[in-house]
Amino acid sequence: MKKTTSPQTQTAGRHLTSVEDLDPVDRSVVRRSALRSRHAQGLSRLMDERTDLRGVNQLADFVDDAIRWTA
Repeated sequence: MKKTTSPQTQTAGRHLTSVEDLDPVDRSVVRRSALRSRHAQGLSRLMDERTDLRGVNQLADFVDDAIRWTA
């Protein structure tokens, strides 16, 4: 099984922790966070490739703008 680490453990000064070492609730939080990041990255990539989609969905525009402002 592929081991992943939580985003919280990937900062400087902290040790990397395997998801398998976490309890089920923490594991769920880590998976949800990773899924949210993948979706945000995919949306940002799509909005870059398809500028004609801008203005179609307000939530997609908001998320894309928020990602750009935090980068």
